This record gives sequence, C-alpha cells and structure tokens, in this order.
Amino acid sequence: MRIFDPHIHMTSRTTDDYQRMHAAGVRAVVEPAFWLGQPRTSVGSFLDYFDALLGWEPYRAAQYGIRHHCALALNPKEANDPRCAGVLAELPRYLLKDSVVAVGEVGYDSMTAEEEHAFEAQLAMAQENDLPVLVHTPHRDKAAGTRRTLDVVRAAGMAPERVLIDHLNELTVGMVADSGCWMGFSIYPDTKMDPDRMVAVLKQYGTSRMLVNSAADWGRSDPLKTRAVGDAMLAAGFGEDDVEQVLWRNPVACYGQSGRLSLETGTAGPDYAGNTIKRG
Repeated sequence: MRIFDPHIHMTSRTTDDYQRMHAAGVRAVVEPAFWLGQPRTSVGSFLDYFDALLGWEPYRAAQYGIRHHCALALNPKEANDPRCAGVLAELPRYLLKDSVVAVGEVGYDSMTAEEEHAFEAQLAMAQENDLPVLVHTPHRDKAAGTRRTLDVVRAAGMAPERVLIDHLNELTVGMVADSGCWMGFSIYPDTKMDPDRMVAVLKQYGTSRMLVNSAADWGRSDPLKTRAVGDAMLAAGFGEDDVEQVLWRNPVACYGQSGRLSLETGTAGPDYAGNTIKRG
C-alpha cells in the first residue's frame, strides 16, 4: 500500500515515527505550517520555523525514504496576534521555494476579522504564485465556518480545484463536495474522524477529490491513521485501486498543481549539512 499523507506536522514527531510510517507504506508527506502550541512572539520565530520546514525536516524525512514537501502560511490562530502580523510581508519570498507546494494552513480558528484579513491576503498570494491552498476549518461552529470559508474562496476568485478544505466531517462534506473543492479528512484516535466513519463517507460520496490525512502533531494523534483507513477500506469491500486513489493519486493530483511536487526518494542528494546521503 503506497501512502501520501497530505497533512502531517512532522516537526512535532520523532524519527521513530518516520521509521514506522515508512514500514506502513508512507512515501511522501506535506507538512503545513501551524501553531506550535506555545505562542510565537515575533516574526523572526516564524522565519526560523519556515527555514526548518524547508531544510531540516526534508533531510530527516529523506533518511527514512520519505519525500517531504511543505505548505507555508500565517496560521489562523496566530493571525489574531498583532506581533505576528508582519509574517504576511515575509511570506512572498518563501512561497518561491521549490519544496513549497501550497499556501497553508489558512482559514479560520475563531472566525475573527483578523483571521479573515489574513485568509484573504494569503488567497491572493496563492493566486500570484500559482499555488494550491490548504484551508483549515474551525474546530468550533464547523458548519458555519465551512460555509463562510467557501464564501471567501468564491469571492477571491480561486478556482475550486486549487483549494483543499480540510478537517471535514459528516456535517460539512456535502457542501464542500458541491463546491468542487478537494475534501480533506483528519483521522484521529479520539476526535475529528475515525477510520470507520471515513469509510462510511467514502461509500456515500465516492473517492473522487477525497484526501485522508493523519494531521499528527504534538497532541494525541497517530501518524499511521492513513494506513488504518486503507485497511478499513479494503475490509469494507473497496478495491486496491480505490485505496490507491484516496491515499496516493488524489494528494498527488492536488499538490501536483503547484508544478513543484517531486516524489523521488531513492536517489542520493545533499543533507541539511551539505553532505551526501542515500535516500531510499
């Protein structure tokens, strides 16, 4: 089973996780910029984080035969902190980097005016850089937040096929399916979605434009939940081609619109320190 996790925060994970992920079939990931749990107090701390996503984390992943790309943005939660507002001025130069395959995570946390300003500004940056967008839907008032998200995307003139709306559930999938956007689902041990619920959604809505991720981070989460969904799909009667579409071809098609997606993992290349390593 070949797996592409389209939303995972490997900065928060250990090398043991990379090893387990590779053994489970994970060969590629996208790591979106997010809130680290501890509030950042300056633009500089964001830039250090972005640099790590562009340099250190791809090196860590390559040692375990996993290709690492990232999505960069001022995340919704920290868009409310005036100390972080300057990140928007710094983002354009980072969005030019080869391993950046999307703008994200953008969207809403508490649905404030500050979040909406950052959301709209970063949608414009995505269009200027011809990049897809990864959108975070709020954990609270999810249905209202998802409807507002779709309104903002339409008002910005974003082509729906270049927008991935994430953290969906049974209450929000229908409106996103109707919008033409990609549909993202985070599979968690206790919250969000679980493998059986995900299988039920796939039975109802099909496998087109569906992406499944672990969104594993510093909280209770599991980087192998993508594999769990694949196994649950097979047990429920889906074919191997269906699993391949959801866990590999869909994320490749979504992020491949950036023109920057590279899935080679078996060639030699420079590591973070400039040495040569063997990938694979």
